Amino acid sequence: MESQVRGGTRWKRFAVVMVPSVAATAAIGVALAQGALAASFSVSGQSFKVTADKLVGTGFSQYGAIDSGYTLDGKKTAHPVAVSAFKNATLTNMCQSVVTPNIPLIGTVSLQLKAGGGGTPVEAENLYVDIEELEANATFENIDIGVAAKDASKGPGIAKGDTANPFGFAQQAERATLTDVKQTAWATTAGTFKLSGLKMSLSTGTKECY
Repeated sequence: MESQVRGGTRWKRFAVVMVPSVAATAAIGVALAQGALAASFSVSGQSFKVTADKLVGTGFSQYGAIDSGYTLDGKKTAHPVAVSAFKNATLTNMCQSVVTPNIPLIGTVSLQLKAGGGGTPVEAENLYVDIEELEANATFENIDIGVAAKDASKGPGIAKGDTANPFGFAQQAERATLTDVKQTAWATTAGTFKLSGLKMSLSTGTKECY
């Protein structure tokens, strides 16, 4: 998937692929944990899974969009997604995983990232998650359903670079609380993304968050 520009910021890509060295990947992860980088998670031609015990967000909006990019063999691909956007969000016990199959001489490799445990949640500002599938228990406060995407003023707005109809269906709320979150996503970006208690692991075989 191509890197995107969100809100006029030049995003540094967190490459969740198996070609770079583990040391280089870990160094980027440590910088994220210290709040040093804006974050953009995307996997070329692949979705990834995210779980959290609890997500609390203020300034919520959601609208439809199309994620486009390339598969690992260079073919163009496009996926309809529901973009969930938050001005501010915290995530408790977050897990993110991606499985890359058919690596020469190795086979299937899984990368798993965990953060936000031990009483200190993950913190994010201007968070966008491009979702393919979501399961959760959700509570919305002061929700507006059926507004045009361009008029969803409670959230951070349509992300710059998103392929989205500004007159299409959207919803918004002042506050959203989701528990037992399980989602499949194609991209996640944030203005700041602080991963407290970050732990990353690489393993052979399939090892996903759910």
